[in-house]
Parts: sequence; C-alpha cells; structure tokens
Amino acid sequence: MVRRTAWILVLTIALAVPAFAQEHKAEVTVNFGWVFSDGVTGDAIIAGDGNTYNEITPKDAQAFSFTFGVLPTENTEVGFLWGRQMSELEAKGTATRTVDIMAVDNYHAYFAYNFGTFDVPVRPNVLFGLGATHYNGVGFTTAAGEQRDIPGQTKFSTTLGAGVKVYPSPNVGVRFGARWTPTYIKSDAAGWWCDPWWGCYVVGDAQYSNQFELSGGVAFRF
Repeated sequence: MVRRTAWILVLTIALAVPAFAQEHKAEVTVNFGWVFSDGVTGDAIIAGDGNTYNEITPKDAQAFSFTFGVLPTENTEVGFLWGRQMSELEAKGTATRTVDIMAVDNYHAYFAYNFGTFDVPVRPNVLFGLGATHYNGVGFTTAAGEQRDIPGQTKFSTTLGAGVKVYPSPNVGVRFGARWTPTYIKSDAAGWWCDPWWGCYVVGDAQYSNQFELSGGVAFRF
C-alpha cells in the first residue's frame, strides 16, 4: 500500500510539472525608454523668418509602451502593442525651429518568439509587428503672426525588436530591449524608367520616418 501510494505521488508530480510549466498563458509588459527619430525631406521653403527649411522631423524624446500577449505555446507569443513618444515637431534647414509639441502613437499586432522554457530565469526574444503610426496634429503661429494647424496623419508601419526578459520570480520579471519602427511617409519622383514591354514610367524614391527605441520595463505573466 505504501509503495503504491508512493508511485501515485511520483506519477502525480511528474504529470504536474509540465502542467505547471504551461500555466503561463498571457503576459503584460509596461515599458519606458527613449526614442531616436528622424523625418523626411522635401522642397526647400523660404519661411517668414528668413531661413530656408527642407526637412520636418519628430524630435528625439522619451516614450512609454504597453504590450499584451497570448502564449499559445511555450515559445510563441501573439499580441498587441501600443506605444507613445512624447515628442516635438521640428523644421530643419538653415536653422532648426520647434513647431509644436507632437505625440507619436504606434499601434501594432505582433508575433514574438521567446527562447528557452518557462522555468528559465533569462529569456531572449525577438518581435515582428504590423500596424500603423499616428502623428498627432499640431498648431503653431507663423512669423507673420498667423495661426496655422497641421492635421494628424496615420501611416502604415512595421516594427522589429529584440530584447531579453529576466524573471527573478515565476510571475514578475524585468525586460530590456530595442525596437525599430520604420513608417512610410511618401515617395518622391526619382526619374524615369523605360522598358520595351511596359513603356516609360516615373520611378519613386520612398521616404520613411524611423523610430529607434531603447527601453526597459516590467513584465507580468499569468
């Protein structure tokens, strides 16, 4: 009887270990960091202040983000990411001028792969997402004293990231990572291309606004 009970106990523990390892089915992260941004160029414009401007760009600034992911397997994760960069819109050329405060929001559905198993304390990961970047509208006063507004715009974007999660406890950890978000803004005519079948057509030079984010945060597993 004792031997039978011991075998049942061992079998129960053996079956419980995989179940315990698989109990984490969702993860939420809260992240804070810094974003290095660039913008796009265009035709040179002589402004009322006497300077010539040919570039508009978000300023490097602090950011925060949230992710919610579901883990269908021990290594795969699908979820949604929202992030906000608390930036300013700048016009650049012969001088640099701050136009107004401007927030940049990112919305991405993502797929991530987490290396290792649930029970290891350190898990590197990579992430790929598809979604949109929204540049919030701004208002400003021209050199002539006129009030102008630039409406917000939403553009298609992708995001690529890599990082590491460290779990000192089974359900709470810290994460550090880097993420690159290129956002398509516009295409400029780069010349003509001709072939004997399709004739001649204008070739476009695509311009992207890039965000490079370095961040750290807290991860919660459920």
